[in-house]
Amino acid sequence: MGTPCDIQLFARSQAIASQAADMAIADVQRLEALYSRYRETSFLSEINRVAAVGGSINVDEETACLLDYAVTCYEQSDGLFDITSGLLRKAWKFDQGKLPVQAFIDELLEKVGWHKVIWKRPVLTFSVPGMEIDFGGVVKEYAVDRAAALCLTQGIKHGVINLGGDIKVIGPRDDGSPWRVGIRHPRSKDALLDTLLLYEGALASSGDYERCILVNGIRYGHVLNPKTGWPVRHLAAVSVVGDFCVVAGSASTIAMLKESEGTDWLQELGLPHLWVNVHGVSGGSIATKSKVQTVR
Repeated sequence: MGTPCDIQLFARSQAIASQAADMAIADVQRLEALYSRYRETSFLSEINRVAAVGGSINVDEETACLLDYAVTCYEQSDGLFDITSGLLRKAWKFDQGKLPVQAFIDELLEKVGWHKVIWKRPVLTFSVPGMEIDFGGVVKEYAVDRAAALCLTQGIKHGVINLGGDIKVIGPRDDGSPWRVGIRHPRSKDALLDTLLLYEGALASSGDYERCILVNGIRYGHVLNPKTGWPVRHLAAVSVVGDFCVVAGSASTIAMLKESEGTDWLQELGLPHLWVNVHGVSGGSIATKSKVQTVR
């Protein structure tokens, strides 16, 4: 998954815990092998080889369900959550410390846009050669939910799955106490913006701090608007709590993409959330002055 991951489980024996953890880890590795854009042997790479020439490909049921969910996110976000926008990373090299040329962004934007894809189960067709899709905003969170579900099938009732900050809680700790989950401050790596006490559910966050560049004192993060090709510049970080990690993850990303409208959209969505903007102002339904909030 390209990020630190851990699983913590309470079980009646080491053997039961190990069996559940091994099953969860194997499924995470299966999903990475299927959908990693870094592996030439992945099914996603096979899809993108077809996309490169403007062709069609049949997909399996699991991939079809992921595509259906991505379509829902695209529609709910007015086209801002777009799995074809990963192509823009070719312009944004966050390890080079400089802004891309607008002409290159414009060239890439001609190949970005889910409306240019024809999706009729089980056939995926790319109408413009040179396109590609990226499940990066969906699969890790989906993997969290699946790992937790697999642990439940093994009789695990207390535990937590954490894949790079995307978290699913499998009930409280063994003594009934909640899991303490710290939310990183987007402008101070060693500081916490808040601490949540979770008895169940999932938490996912999105922000401009993991991959970014500073140019002339302005921060440019990796959350890119698929319509402009440029990073969002209003919210610095968003965290959302929900029943499923995949929903919390897409909600936090959509809020970032909606910029100044993101906070109102989160309020209307009704999921517990916390946000901080680029000016350091924070808020949300679970924002507290005590910095410790219980979410059930």
